Amino acid sequence: MNPEYLKLVLEKVGNPNIVVNLVSRRVRQLSRDGARPLINNTAGMGWADIALLEFAQDKLGWEMLDVPPEVEISRKTRRKA
Repeated sequence: MNPEYLKLVLEKVGNPNIVVNLVSRRVRQLSRDGARPLINNTAGMGWADIALLEFAQDKLGWEMLDVPPEVEISRKTRRKA
């Protein structure tokens, strides 16, 4: 995985956990579902680099959903088994 691409995407997203989820979902699409890359010149690049570069170049986007307050409270008060 190219650290320069990762740094660019991390600056845009802000949360490394979200970056992992975004990239892993896109890699799955590219490798299994037969989706075509949204960038040119992918020769010699791995799926993760392609996904990172797509996000870095704003070819793909994401949206953070607002969590209703009652859902957030129920997560905090949930007991662990």
